[in-house]
Amino acid sequence: MGQRMSMAEYRKVRKVKQNKYRNKKVEVDGHIFDSIAESKYYQQLKWLEANKQILFFRIQPRYLLQEAFEKDGKTHRKIEYVADFEIHHTDGSIEVVDVKGYKTDMFRIKEKMFHKKYPHKLSIVKYENGGFEEVN
Repeated sequence: MGQRMSMAEYRKVRKVKQNKYRNKKVEVDGHIFDSIAESKYYQQLKWLEANKQILFFRIQPRYLLQEAFEKDGKTHRKIEYVADFEIHHTDGSIEVVDVKGYKTDMFRIKEKMFHKKYPHKLSIVKYENGGFEEVN
């Protein structure tokens, strides 16, 4: 007969890392999204693109907010903002979209830095009552 596991050993084996915002990762078309809402927004963008409502979109575009630099012998890493989507509209405008339930303090800082450096519209949307609405 095999040896039984202690309760501590069982908990260690069973422990599954949970997302800090309690979102469930979802895979669609080989892309892994941080939440079900984000995957639904992706599917909506695919439909809009297929029906020529938008030109195209990109997933997880990166925007440099501040270059890396060195001061007093210490190197400071660059600051980047990785959005969920970048949408190229038929009128030539670009919209950057993040799917979130609310704006975190860190996001508010990056949002200000983004607005200073980039001309694109930045939209924060959340999935509620079966649809997407903008977060202020």
